[in-house]
Amino acid sequence: MAATLLTRRNLLAQQAATPPASTSPVSTNPAVQPNPTLPDQLRTAAANETIKTTKLTDTIFLLQGVGGNVVCQIGPDGKLLIDSGISTGTRHLLEALGKLDQHPLKLLVNTHWHFDHTDGNAALHLDGAFIIAHDNTRVRLANPQYMQVYDVHFPAASDAALPQETFPESNTLWVNNDQLDLVHTPDAHTDSDIFIHFVKGDVIHTGDLWFNGMYPLIDLSSGGTINGMIKGVDQVLALADERTRIVPGHGPLGDKAALQNYREMLVNVANRVERLKAQGDTVEQAVAAKPTADLDAQWAKGGIKPDTFVALVYDSL
Repeated sequence: MAATLLTRRNLLAQQAATPPASTSPVSTNPAVQPNPTLPDQLRTAAANETIKTTKLTDTIFLLQGVGGNVVCQIGPDGKLLIDSGISTGTRHLLEALGKLDQHPLKLLVNTHWHFDHTDGNAALHLDGAFIIAHDNTRVRLANPQYMQVYDVHFPAASDAALPQETFPESNTLWVNNDQLDLVHTPDAHTDSDIFIHFVKGDVIHTGDLWFNGMYPLIDLSSGGTINGMIKGVDQVLALADERTRIVPGHGPLGDKAALQNYREMLVNVANRVERLKAQGDTVEQAVAAKPTADLDAQWAKGGIKPDTFVALVYDSL
């Protein structure tokens, strides 16, 4: 356990969460992956998606389609959902939920503000869900946002899509005979990230702290940092054991060993890029040095390219 809790030297000072800053670009990323039509692409794909349902416990299920991984808890208090996916796929999601049990949807928890995790908020709220999230998730959804890495502008969300209850650091829910701990991880994937721990069920949804089997997105425009990602992963690892089912924001269901392997990759890349930056390399030079070359065969399998990840790490240090 002690090894799990170790963090990089410059992670020791805990940074306080701060309100979202300007939505304008924060720095120039030489490896940006422009994709201004990304929301339209996801909505087109989700309209015809097939939801894959995996039983994690008798009351907790993983639902995977277009967008981030969704978790549903069922029981006499009604259904609780973590993240809402893409709005055009809501009917498919509701059909999948209807097959789990007869209870209505009551609660929706957002892991962070990003479109692929909140686009279905309005439709699910109108279907009866009360929405809970971190303070910054509501602030960011209520205002226009810009994602520099994809060069995408998002308009403010509708009132129906905004969380009805928010919290700054942590929150605890007692739902369907389980305790759910909602924990904020500052300046990680964004400044609005939380993970959700089903204490009795021994299931953790990490949100986008974890992209299982791939390099993650660090959203600099939303206050994301590599140090915050590592610290957030450490918080999850400290709660998990070998039996814990750990749901990433993207990718397949995982466990503590897989998350530990991901954490080691994050630290390796951060240390390598930090050394390049300390010796005076520019971000362009750091990217050209290919510090992830020996890792790419295992980790360059997602949407974030190695050069993009190096540049994001560099700019966040």
